[in-house]
Amino acid sequence: MRRMALFFVAAAVFSVVGATVLFWTLATALGAPDLAGNVARGVALLVVLYGIAFTARSLRRLAAPVGDVIEAVGRVAEGDLSTRVRVRGSRDGRALARAFNAMTSRLEAVEEQRRRLLADVSHELRTPLSVVQGNLEALVDGVHQADAAHLEAILDETRVLSRLVEDLRTLSLAESGALTLHREAIDVGALVREMVESFASQAEPAGVALDAQVSSALPQVDADPVRAREILANLVANAIRYTPRGGHVSVEARAVDTSVAIEVRDTGAGIAPDHIDRIFDRFYKSAESRGAGLGLAIAKQLVEAHGGEITATSVLGEGTQIRFTLPAERPSA
Repeated sequence: MRRMALFFVAAAVFSVVGATVLFWTLATALGAPDLAGNVARGVALLVVLYGIAFTARSLRRLAAPVGDVIEAVGRVAEGDLSTRVRVRGSRDGRALARAFNAMTSRLEAVEEQRRRLLADVSHELRTPLSVVQGNLEALVDGVHQADAAHLEAILDETRVLSRLVEDLRTLSLAESGALTLHREAIDVGALVREMVESFASQAEPAGVALDAQVSSALPQVDADPVRAREILANLVANAIRYTPRGGHVSVEARAVDTSVAIEVRDTGAGIAPDHIDRIFDRFYKSAESRGAGLGLAIAKQLVEAHGGEITATSVLGEGTQIRFTLPAERPSA
């Protein structure tokens, strides 16, 4: 607006001066000095009036997009996040309109995500709560005996609830940047071998071969050991769950530049191309999944909290590969 005002003032001044000089020169050449002065003053007045009118019109044109935004802000304040403004006017006015539309689009997406999250959390909590309530009512009414079998069923559901609440808490802290990491030097090779050994008891009954491949002279990583185990455990558990009997799951670790990359590969059914980009979303899960759909979302947030990256590739009928990186420990002086 300051540049436009300076432009209008300069244009008006040059117009007045130019018109005055022009008509003064013409009137003097015609031998009518008095007439020249009157004409020059009349032309100057007309030019000034034209400049004022042109300036008012230009300012009104500039103010129109601002007025649109002011009106739209009122609608957003009333809760209408679908509000958008028309992109028009000067370059700055168009930039303001585009920025406002981008802001409302982001707010609308966040609100939709919040509603979806509440719906998903309610859905995940409803099932275990219903089981607990049903079993307790049966015990109170005398339908079931308060024996170990029925009490164990209730205890299992409370464990599901506890795990869900803890997953939501971890995810919330990671997404807000408030998750505290207790970093230390970790031997990735030992971590991978330990994880493979701990999951062998699950892989063997499922008929899935599980092995580790660790590069020699692998540097240590700077990470939180508890969170690093949580990341790898989520990925290995998923790989075993979706690998059919006779399949193979491999965990490989190798150095990549200033990081250490860990890959978990399986020979399962794979993931469709239109779904692969959504597997790290909260509560996203396949139809046959029995979990809450938080494992990969938590893994992604924990990896990014360490400053690493996580990616997934998959081929239908051949399997899925998930790769994440953790920063390597810097050598001390």
